[in-house]
Amino acid sequence: MQSRPTLEDVARHAGVSRALVSIVMRDAPGASEETRARVRRAADDIGYRPDPRARRLRQLRTKLLGVTFAAGQEFHAELIDGVYAAADDFGYEVVLSGVTPHHDERRAVRALVDDRCEAVVLIGPDLPTAELEALAATTPVVVVARKVRGVDAVRSDDTAGAAMAVDHLYGLGHRRITYLDGGRAPGAAERRRGYTRAMRAAGLHAEVRPGGLTEREGATAAAALLAADQPLPSAVFAFNDRCALGVLDVLVRARIAVPDQVSVMGFDDSPLASLAHIDLSTIRQEIPQLAHAAVSRLVSRLDNDDGDAQPTDIVVPPTLVARGTTAVPA
Repeated sequence: MQSRPTLEDVARHAGVSRALVSIVMRDAPGASEETRARVRRAADDIGYRPDPRARRLRQLRTKLLGVTFAAGQEFHAELIDGVYAAADDFGYEVVLSGVTPHHDERRAVRALVDDRCEAVVLIGPDLPTAELEALAATTPVVVVARKVRGVDAVRSDDTAGAAMAVDHLYGLGHRRITYLDGGRAPGAAERRRGYTRAMRAAGLHAEVRPGGLTEREGATAAAALLAADQPLPSAVFAFNDRCALGVLDVLVRARIAVPDQVSVMGFDDSPLASLAHIDLSTIRQEIPQLAHAAVSRLVSRLDNDDGDAQPTDIVVPPTLVARGTTAVPA
């Protein structure tokens, strides 16, 4: 079935910008009569018609953006702060709905829709792709920190970030680098892929062990390394900073010197990572950029007649932050 003509199609046919087409279709000031006539002729030529449903929605504005997040996840909390800042720039307010053991993700999303949020930011959702696509068909949605087919997404380049961590450790001289995996968490598959590819490219054996998202899971993984019937790796790369902190705690208690005996690397660059007594080497996710990109995408759909635009996957490069937990192996 042929797709419905969009503002981009009109702009291309008329030889003007998409923003100028939007001005003409909204009868807003900023375009000459000659330009208005040319744009309207182009719209008639390709069969473009404004969506009356979108027009009605714009006339019944709440200016509310909903955000779902996992309670207790520091990375999510930082993203929320970024969303607040970006939403304020665009003149929107933010409504939060946390995901907890007693308030699951479906209830969190439903609460935002019931509160008449015009659009929703889902941070690291676990909902199946089919449910996310169904939600996006009725409400503008941006998924943050996860790639989802058929839905707008904003995420860090987790594959490149993991490869960056391996390259950093390899450059220091480490040859046995163990990765503590994130299981089925958003971004885990990409980070695992980046680690294994970088290890293979360096001619090294990839050693992936169960890790997790929390300090407790990191501590469990570190304890398993200590109990294993083989020498400790010279470096441990954890799925995220919280997991890395659990590893550090166990190693310190076992009197294993970090980084002299074992280097430790995280992912996220959470506020705790930069504390002087932790000083964790990590991969920074550029939170202000992620948050701004997510809010900007939603505002484009709500305010700029982008409702029919194809979903986009916006990828933000991460940054290596080398601190005191990684060094040349002894």
